[in-house]
Amino acid sequence: MAEGVRAVSAALDYAIYALFACAFLLGLWRMIAGPQTPDRIVAADTLGVITTAALALLALQLESALYLDVALVYGVLAFVGVVALARIIETGARP
Repeated sequence: MAEGVRAVSAALDYAIYALFACAFLLGLWRMIAGPQTPDRIVAADTLGVITTAALALLALQLESALYLDVALVYGVLAFVGVVALARIIETGARP
């Protein structure tokens, strides 16, 4: 019975990672092919959120708190970067 549970858990992990990969590829496509700059900024923010969630999932799967720390730092840096890009677009000047 335990082997069956592990097999289902492994299959679920692969499915979740496949969904993360699809979401990442769609976000990357929007960032590259976005018709306007604000679309690209939103796509960059989305990629940051997807990456942060994937790191948190990896921390859960590997049972390592180190990856949670990395996810937290990455999420904060991604947020600051997107805010800086949005400010540059809004004002037309560098911060």
